[in-house]
Amino acid sequence: MSDAAAAPPSEAPKGGKKGLLFGVIGAAVLGGAGFYGIYSGMISPNLLTGGGGSNTEASGHGEASSGEGGGHGAAAGTGPLAGIAFVPMDPITISLPPGSSARHLRFTGQLEVGPEQSAAVTQLMPRILDVLNTYLRAVEVRDLEQPAAIPRLRAQMLRRIQVVTGEGKVRDLLITEFILN
Repeated sequence: MSDAAAAPPSEAPKGGKKGLLFGVIGAAVLGGAGFYGIYSGMISPNLLTGGGGSNTEASGHGEASSGEGGGHGAAAGTGPLAGIAFVPMDPITISLPPGSSARHLRFTGQLEVGPEQSAAVTQLMPRILDVLNTYLRAVEVRDLEQPAAIPRLRAQMLRRIQVVTGEGKVRDLLITEFILN
C-alpha cells in the first residue's frame, strides 16, 4: 500500500490531441452529411425534431389533394407531388422589332399552385397573360438573347404574376417553351 501511495503519478494518457482532432473531423463530416440529407430531401426535418409525419406535412404544403375539382393537372395521393397543381398557360407570341436577329418570341408556361387555388388562378388567367405580354414586349432583344436571361426573366415574370394573383396563390412559374425564331 505504501508503494502505491509513494509512486509518482504515471504519464498522462497520450492521444489527447489526436482524439480532439478526430472528434472535430467526425463532427464536421456528420454535420455535412446531415445538411446534405436535409437539403436534398432525403431526410425530413420533422424526423430530427421528433414530430412524425410525411414530407408533405413537413414542407408546409398541406394535405394531399383528393383529386376532386382540381382538374388542371392536380396531383393526388401522398407522393412528392401531393398538394401541387399545375395551371397551363396559353402560348404567347411576341413580334420582335425589325433588325433583330429573331422575328418572334414564343413563350409557354405552367403555374405551380395549390390544388385549392387552381380555380382562382385559372379565373385570373387573362390578367396574367396581359401582364406577361406587356412585360415581354418591353424587354429588349439583346436581353433575351443572353445565355443567363431565362432565370432572370422567370423571376421577373413570377413576381408580376404573384402581384396579379395575390401573395401565396402561385408558388412557381415553369417555362415549358421559350423560342426565339
